[in-house]
Amino acid sequence: MKVAVLGLGYVGFTAACCIASEGHEVIGIDVSQKKVRQIMAGQAPIVEPRVQDMLTEGVTAGRISADVTIAAHLDDCDLVIVCVGTPSAADGSHNMGFIADVTRQIAVALTADRDRPLVVAYRSTFRPGTVEELVLPIFEAVLGEAAQHRVEVVYNPEFLREGSAVEDYFNPPKVVIGTRDGIPNAAMEELNANIKAPIFVVGYREAEITKFVDNSWHAVKVAFANEVGRVCLAQGISAQQVHQIFVSDTKLNISPYYMRPGGAFGGSCLPKDVRALQYIAADTGANLPLINSLLGSNEAHKHRLFEYAVEGLEKPARILLVGLAFKAGTDDLRESPNVDLARKLLAAGFELEIYDPGIDATKLVGANLGYAYSQLPVLERLLVERTHAEAASYDRVIVSNATIDGLSLSGDPEIRHTGQLP
Repeated sequence: MKVAVLGLGYVGFTAACCIASEGHEVIGIDVSQKKVRQIMAGQAPIVEPRVQDMLTEGVTAGRISADVTIAAHLDDCDLVIVCVGTPSAADGSHNMGFIADVTRQIAVALTADRDRPLVVAYRSTFRPGTVEELVLPIFEAVLGEAAQHRVEVVYNPEFLREGSAVEDYFNPPKVVIGTRDGIPNAAMEELNANIKAPIFVVGYREAEITKFVDNSWHAVKVAFANEVGRVCLAQGISAQQVHQIFVSDTKLNISPYYMRPGGAFGGSCLPKDVRALQYIAADTGANLPLINSLLGSNEAHKHRLFEYAVEGLEKPARILLVGLAFKAGTDDLRESPNVDLARKLLAAGFELEIYDPGIDATKLVGANLGYAYSQLPVLERLLVERTHAEAASYDRVIVSNATIDGLSLSGDPEIRHTGQLP
């Protein structure tokens, strides 16, 4: 197949690389000229395991290309996958401006006669009703009655975790495909031909709410574990031992994932989707006390981790923070709890340096770049190389999502792990 991927962020770029690795031709579209130039030069615009090798192979074989405009690229496409952002608006709802804009661009580009409708699959996170109340009306407004013959809309949420996105693409926990009538789509069946996972073909709304349910449940697990962890910390109880006892019960306590007392939740998915589910509940008159408490509990946990990290230190102590990104092995700083921790350390008057081998401040792009410098304007000054970190003297080393294995620290600084409570 020829596949167009619109939006080359973490989800879109990873998907483009994975799809091309299976022999399909992929054209990536993104408004960022910098990203497009990098991709065409064979340089991955994100840090994520395996994607660089896949990009190199795809570009060399002529299966991956990129452009900043849709132009005529859709004329011979079999499938379009939309991965543009749906960031949080001020009220917690998703900002659907990018979705509306790209949908309109697709509709305008559908000028060529086709022997079958172009399948447009949306992977961006939507509130239920978005396909029926926003996407389809835009296609109908631009194309009129021809819309039903020129385009077939599919909703296909993604379940990629940063740091293991390629593995998750090929081995997802499930595949969810929303169609107008809940009937399988041939292009999506071909795309998923080599993926071994339960496949659910449902209506649009059932597919749209899936990501909110999943991410809110993950957020519930993290917040619950951290509240237990704070109680243990205050009482001198070993949170690790309590955690071991709890997760041994796989019959009633479900599973150990997201249940370890430690770091706050963050990143580009959980906070955004919890806020959106809160908005949906308020908009529909539902009452969700636990969901409404999640972000407040998470902020309290961030502050408790800060207190734990600096406990017993006198200002202006020298601190090395190991790990700033949301997940080790990536460079994604969006809503990373470690960015909040760094900001609190600076505001409290400590002398801070940060070591994260996955982050190069000069290579951050897009929303990641904007978030990094809006939250930590002095980021470039704070980041240090490994040789500097090993040679310098610190009063305390705070390890967040990363590891210090192999890092030879001079002196004997106290080490505090904020990613896992003791």
